[in-house]
Amino acid sequence: MNNKYKTLFEKVTLKNGVELKNKFALGPMTHISSHDDGTVSDAEIEYMRLRSKDVGLSISAASNVRDLGKAFPGQPSVVRDSDIEGLTRLADAMKENGAKAILQIHHGGAQAIPRLTPNSDSAGPSPITMQSFDETEPHEVREITEEEIIETIKAFGEATRRAAEAGFDGVEIHGANHYIIHQFVSPYFNKRTDKWGEDPFLFAMEIVDAVTKAKEKYAEDDFIIGYRFSPEEKETPGIRMETTKELIGKLVEKPIDYLHASLSEVHSKTREGKYKDIERIELLHQWIDDQIPLIGIGSVFTADQALRAIEEGNMEMIALGRVLLLDYNFISKIEEGREDEIFEYFDRDREDKYDLPELLWGQLDKGFYPMPKK
Repeated sequence: MNNKYKTLFEKVTLKNGVELKNKFALGPMTHISSHDDGTVSDAEIEYMRLRSKDVGLSISAASNVRDLGKAFPGQPSVVRDSDIEGLTRLADAMKENGAKAILQIHHGGAQAIPRLTPNSDSAGPSPITMQSFDETEPHEVREITEEEIIETIKAFGEATRRAAEAGFDGVEIHGANHYIIHQFVSPYFNKRTDKWGEDPFLFAMEIVDAVTKAKEKYAEDDFIIGYRFSPEEKETPGIRMETTKELIGKLVEKPIDYLHASLSEVHSKTREGKYKDIERIELLHQWIDDQIPLIGIGSVFTADQALRAIEEGNMEMIALGRVLLLDYNFISKIEEGREDEIFEYFDRDREDKYDLPELLWGQLDKGFYPMPKK
């Protein structure tokens, strides 16, 4: 290994004392490869086995906690106890080479696709018109009821129980990317006048509490709880960095073991307001103040980019997304001094199709995940 990359292979200790073997995480990526009913497929297991083999922390694709929240075709389910059998196989594959396996728990909210949900339904904090994932036309979203809000909070807790029973090392609460938890925080989506609108952080905090209680009841102390968030959104009115500062202040008081900032580019800068043109990661690290490890992600395709993200971003870990689709040996190539052999570009003529599930390959070929090209 080139000595300059040794930092990337240092161990990381999470807030609950769990030690990870290096600073790399597999970012959660939609693979659309589960069965139609959300049960785990063989193609999905092999895909996750290969992409998990060298990371310290492996995070699954977003797995829906309620049928009403299904936002992708081929999305994994953690809705029913009958899902546990397949999830156990998935956890075993992710942990096979020493990674800690994390199940990302998710609800699409307004972004749930009606053709995939019971009664062709879609519900979010407030009524809105949305176009999601592969939809050709927008769909109408109704306001989620108080009863459904309570059911959804409970569903995140039940999903945590199922993750523990399946042998996962933890869960990541998906509070990012315009899905239901993000939607309640955002003034663009949440225009409610009840308590769920008056306190935009209430829904998120109730879910964190439900997950924590499930851990206390069904899992060991070393069970990991992560929280993913989007620091800023382009919509107006929307989440701004001032909002995120307040959110982080609440999250660091909870028994959360890591925070995961969802970014398209790890060194991206803020759009506007008091903190305009400052790198988001810099602000996040300042506000977290070393209380919880921070994972960043976004447009890392080379060894040098990974190193810069850790050293200049002062992050504890870097999550890899698209590059592990292109080259699941990315990390081992760095460790073996073969970083110049990393596949950095998408080649649609690759005969092996990067060992990706056929459905995911088809989406890549359509540009679902923007990829660097020669």
